[in-house]
Amino acid sequence: MFRPDHYVTGVCAIDLDALKATGVDSLLLDLDNTVSPHHSTTVVPEIRDWLATLPGRGFSVCFVSNNWHDDVHERAAALGFPVVPKAGKPLPFGIRRAMRLLGSEPGACAMIGDQLFTDILGGNCAGAVTVLVEPLTHVDLPHTRVLRRLEQRIMAGRNPEA
Repeated sequence: MFRPDHYVTGVCAIDLDALKATGVDSLLLDLDNTVSPHHSTTVVPEIRDWLATLPGRGFSVCFVSNNWHDDVHERAAALGFPVVPKAGKPLPFGIRRAMRLLGSEPGACAMIGDQLFTDILGGNCAGAVTVLVEPLTHVDLPHTRVLRRLEQRIMAGRNPEA
């Protein structure tokens, strides 16, 4: 349940053609440390450009975040995609809500995020394809720093694809 289907250096390194070939047409993305640095409302320009290409490539997109602050809605709106805040990951309910919002099914969705214990576990529990990305920064909440040590043990010997 803690093993991602794919492990890449960042969202821009995701092989979208490979995902599409397996039937994935919906992307569920975490926000903090996946699309924008933790504690920042700024989206990395390269990631903003990548996100803008997704609809033209046939992907539906929804952000799925455990964050509950107003800036989650603001970032999602600025990027032009819906958001499911307060998702409660790793519980699958928020992820399934995002699937319903997009009119998608588990096998046609990929959950993309930077944490094994929230994004990947939640995506696996919801039946989605899972993609672990390296976090944009090493700034984390105290409990996340503890979980990062466990993540390192679980992912030992596995290197992200560039």
